[in-house]
Amino acid sequence: MENGGAEMGHGDGNGQPAAAASYTYWVRETTADAAPLPLPKKLTAKDLLLNQSESPTLGSPWNKAGTWEEKNLNSWATQRLKELLKSVGTLDLSRGKAEISDVTKCVGDAFLVTVRNKKRVGYTYELTLKVKGEWHVQEEKKAVKGHIDIPEFSFGELDELQMEVKLSEEKDFVQQDKVQIIQDLKKLFLQPVREKLHQFEQELKDR
Repeated sequence: MENGGAEMGHGDGNGQPAAAASYTYWVRETTADAAPLPLPKKLTAKDLLLNQSESPTLGSPWNKAGTWEEKNLNSWATQRLKELLKSVGTLDLSRGKAEISDVTKCVGDAFLVTVRNKKRVGYTYELTLKVKGEWHVQEEKKAVKGHIDIPEFSFGELDELQMEVKLSEEKDFVQQDKVQIIQDLKKLFLQPVREKLHQFEQELKDR
């Protein structure tokens, strides 16, 4: 038998049969050349932290696979919109000043969706802003009261934001003043309101 089988000899010269070729030695030699068996390794606290940080899962703890999950953010969004819009402050009109005193209508939905471990946000809202201020007519100051309606708008549509202004006490002003006040309110409040809504969008995305 060639190369490593057990083989009987003819004798050792003393009448004793020769020992079989060392099968045991052949096994040892082969084992020494083979790759060593893997040794168990105890994970350290650092190893555990690295494993956790490699693939963070978005969404709720129960949704480890990161499949579809939708979270309603209406309560937070409605409250935050009112806070931001009422913080616009007082703006100077061409012959007076005005501010947003309240948000009388804030209707819509905001949500956070997790799909395949990726986060997406969205919202749809419509607003009515109550405004008050004063308008100067020669030496007289007349109270300005009205509201700004903002039709339904959605995430990513702020560049197309529209406003409609209505005065509550039009009879106190001549036609020319009414037109000027409405133009001032629309022109001066559009950009500050848009900036506040951009801030709202960013805060929504960061949640």
